[in-house]
Amino acid sequence: MSETFADLVACEDVLMFVNAAITSTGQREFHHDAGEQRLSLDFLHEYMLENYREVYAAALALDVNDHNAAIIVRNLLVRAGEVGVERRRREGLLIARRLETLPPQRVYRLFRELRRLGVNNRRTRAVIRDWMAARRDPAFDFVKYRGAVKDVVRHAHLRLGDEQHDFLFTPHRVKSFRTPIFEQWRRAHYEQAAIYELPYTVAEGFAAKHGIAREVFLERIEPKMTRLERLRLHKSADVQVDLGEMPLTRLASYVLSLPLDERAERRAELSRALRTAARRVAGAARGSWGRVTAVLDDSYSSLGSGQKRRRPLAVALAAHYLLEALAREFTPLWTSGRTDELLLYPSGPTPLGLRIIDALGTGPERLLIVSDGWDNAPPGLAADVLRVWRTRLDPGHRLAPGHRVLIVHLNPVYEAGDFDVRRLAPGVPTAGVRDAENLPTLVELARFAEGRVGLDKLQAHLDDRAARFLGVPA
Repeated sequence: MSETFADLVACEDVLMFVNAAITSTGQREFHHDAGEQRLSLDFLHEYMLENYREVYAAALALDVNDHNAAIIVRNLLVRAGEVGVERRRREGLLIARRLETLPPQRVYRLFRELRRLGVNNRRTRAVIRDWMAARRDPAFDFVKYRGAVKDVVRHAHLRLGDEQHDFLFTPHRVKSFRTPIFEQWRRAHYEQAAIYELPYTVAEGFAAKHGIAREVFLERIEPKMTRLERLRLHKSADVQVDLGEMPLTRLASYVLSLPLDERAERRAELSRALRTAARRVAGAARGSWGRVTAVLDDSYSSLGSGQKRRRPLAVALAAHYLLEALAREFTPLWTSGRTDELLLYPSGPTPLGLRIIDALGTGPERLLIVSDGWDNAPPGLAADVLRVWRTRLDPGHRLAPGHRVLIVHLNPVYEAGDFDVRRLAPGVPTAGVRDAENLPTLVELARFAEGRVGLDKLQAHLDDRAARFLGVPA
């Protein structure tokens, strides 16, 4: 019995950490400030590293957000000497693979933090060396992230070519560089035409130095902008962007940032872009989920915070379009009762219980609830409805196959005080979600939260995910 109980506790600990690492970025949420978020998250990382290090490292293969992935990598490197050679080798593979997926600016920030902490063991130097050597365009990095590259080169004692060394440390002694982008950077100090051959963030500084008018600069630098830079400037400047190419959740955030009148005017364009992005995420699974009903939270708390403006609502809106693509029949139910998803805005209480009753009445095969879980109109009704459903109407999932309902709660908000995302009812699995793009894999992971699948199967699932992540046999 004690062993079973220990396994149950371990399973809950792992799922608690995964939920936190998916949802929390250490920033202010609607109900908790940034200090509470960081303190809670730091405790969880330390707890997992100390008690479940193997699982902690394997979390790099899951859909944890970039903020937490960087913390995991940092902690594993800081305490590299605490495990044996074989474990370090596997951790090294997971670290290297995850660093490949992170935005380069976050990786350089991580390397700078390792320098600040004085972490300079052989393993850390090898990780930095291999990541730098694998960069597709090192010269581009040397220009765009010049200050960070200098710090990293010094810290890891990296060997550079003569021209790379001169560019970083003695650029003003060089009359001309053979590397084109180095030469453009040198010329940009005194020649305006050279500015427009540089990355946007670098060129922006030179434009200010030369006193170039903002509108002239943006018009000429536009071909050098990244997709994200175009989206950020789309509202404030005449910059063209193909919205259909944007990541789904980020696109939903952009749509929600527009005034209601503009959303109505651009209805066809915005709807088309969101559906294009959703179909791209759904891929071959389009239409394979049968009858799906979603309870989606657009209450006032979906406003988020100043740091994560409308983020919970953006996740719900993106989930709406993704579920529409995955389902054969789709019924969306917003907590506000609104039916026009393009004109949503955070407002009102959170009547989750009432909407769940409505949802079960549609006879779905899958019921997904996307909400921060603050059921308050009336308080606790959602938990009662779900409890009655599981204990009286569908005990042990024994209904005939045509009448069974897979119910999953996806929560985009980390609850710092509970070290987890807020749950609706014990019998309903809850998983943290940050990007709607991860919804299919999170629904798969959530089944472990029901308590019917043990630690061994959870470990096997993590091993399988890690093997697929690394591209090697499990």
